Amino acid sequence: MKQVILIIIGICLLFTSNIKAQYWESPKREYRAVWLTTIENLDWPKTKIKSPSDIDKQKSELIALLDSLKAYNINTVLLQTRVRGDVIYPSAIEPFSAVLTGKAGKDPGYDPLAFAIEECHKRGMQLHTWIVTLPLGKAQHMRSLGSMGLSRREPSLCKLYQGSWYMEPGEPRTAEYLTTLVAEIVKNYNIDGIHLDYIRYPDRPSGYNDHALHRRYGKGETLADWRRENITHIVRSIYGTVKSIKPWVRVSCAPLGKHDDLSRYPSRGWNARRTVFQDAQKWLKEGIMDILFPMMYFSGNNFYPFMLDWQENSAGRHIAPGLGVYRLLAGEGDWGADEITRQFFTSREAGTAGTAIFRVEHLLQNNKGVADFLKIFNSRPALIPAMTWADEKAPIAPGSLIGVRTNGTLHLCWQGVKAGENMPATRYNIYKSDKYPVDTENINNLVAANITDTLFTWTDLPANTHWAVTAVNAFEIESAPTMWHEKFPTSKMYREQFSLAEEQRWGTRVLIKDAAGRLLLSSPYNGNINVQGLPPGSYRLEVMSRKGAILERYFFTR
Repeated sequence: MKQVILIIIGICLLFTSNIKAQYWESPKREYRAVWLTTIENLDWPKTKIKSPSDIDKQKSELIALLDSLKAYNINTVLLQTRVRGDVIYPSAIEPFSAVLTGKAGKDPGYDPLAFAIEECHKRGMQLHTWIVTLPLGKAQHMRSLGSMGLSRREPSLCKLYQGSWYMEPGEPRTAEYLTTLVAEIVKNYNIDGIHLDYIRYPDRPSGYNDHALHRRYGKGETLADWRRENITHIVRSIYGTVKSIKPWVRVSCAPLGKHDDLSRYPSRGWNARRTVFQDAQKWLKEGIMDILFPMMYFSGNNFYPFMLDWQENSAGRHIAPGLGVYRLLAGEGDWGADEITRQFFTSREAGTAGTAIFRVEHLLQNNKGVADFLKIFNSRPALIPAMTWADEKAPIAPGSLIGVRTNGTLHLCWQGVKAGENMPATRYNIYKSDKYPVDTENINNLVAANITDTLFTWTDLPANTHWAVTAVNAFEIESAPTMWHEKFPTSKMYREQFSLAEEQRWGTRVLIKDAAGRLLLSSPYNGNINVQGLPPGSYRLEVMSRKGAILERYFFTR
């Protein structure tokens, strides 16, 4: 503990002289993302399913990871979903990955992606499916897939290069295949984003032989321009399809950390645009990418100028630098703690949309105190940045915010906001303050984010606390607040007779519960609800549809 404290104090002293105090303050909106790696079972899962009991072990491992990440106010999980031509969900297109069971193609007995989405959403986190696009793995891996491997099923889409298999970007059907794979996920799962990785040519493509394809499809373009357009075509196809299915699903990618040479700083022959033909800044300008998580695993002048270059060329979209906390390891660079912490500070000071951490294990191992630092740096939760270019219309504010105290506990409930047709359920943010009106722009007032219920309970609070609730749509656009404090009249909270609108009456049931939620009465709704027979106390009344949905909820006292 003493060592941890010394590390934190040292970090604080390091930055006191050259970083404004405001950058210790968490902004209201910021990606706090992590890459959760499944290849080779690096982050998860550690247990491979050999028996039914291993399913629970695998699930428990993920729950423990997410609970740990939540403690650092992480709000975005990039889960490796397509590994190397294999996947961690039941797909009609590609086989199950061996990372789940130890055997390629074997059904693990549950849906890991669906489970991960559910658990992330319980914690107010977004889940983005991380898709490794073009690499298919080493030759040995492809042999392990047998007839399920893409090189056997679609040989014209694949190329063996320097001992590894890749999908061929110059083959027009590659874009179609990857787009179909992404569409399967978007249609079948309540994901928040599609994250494209390795959407580029092989890292050192000088010997990559695609000249015959260039002659066939190049249309007079130089080889470099043709290759860049091949990658852009794949991105354009995927982006358009995702948005046509679910416009709120974010599309992101992880380009190389340096886009191109800068006027003052060279990329030393290693950049996205010229080396691997990944024209990511063009994608932002064209509007076919929502977020970039550049892999900026560099230090000093190999980091700061290039990070600023990404931000200055964001075209109004989101830039969240990927920071390599693994570089703190002795075998991976042996960086001092000051280097990685300075990168967090300068990224926030530059106005980026947040940061992403590679990878989960290296954060949670707390190498050189990085997790201790992050607990202070991310001392408050943050909301996901809004996609204002996709939808600028805010949802209506929640209605009828009501509060009741019972035995030191405050119960808040409000009228929910209906989501648009075919849209995900509206979520809500809860704020509290000792001042009225509640300032919902002050992140220090946020106590809960992205909750789906219209009921919230809080304990151990002073008697004069003021509250606000806002609605949030799928684009992360927030409504105006609805506020409540204890000096407000509470006439809506108690009536001898409750009545619903005519269209809500028939086929419903009335549930009356005590303040703790224990069911006292359940009966068919007949137009009026008589509560005169209840003894004095505080109660919750819910009207439930045939399908079990709560149509209305009230608190009342007698």
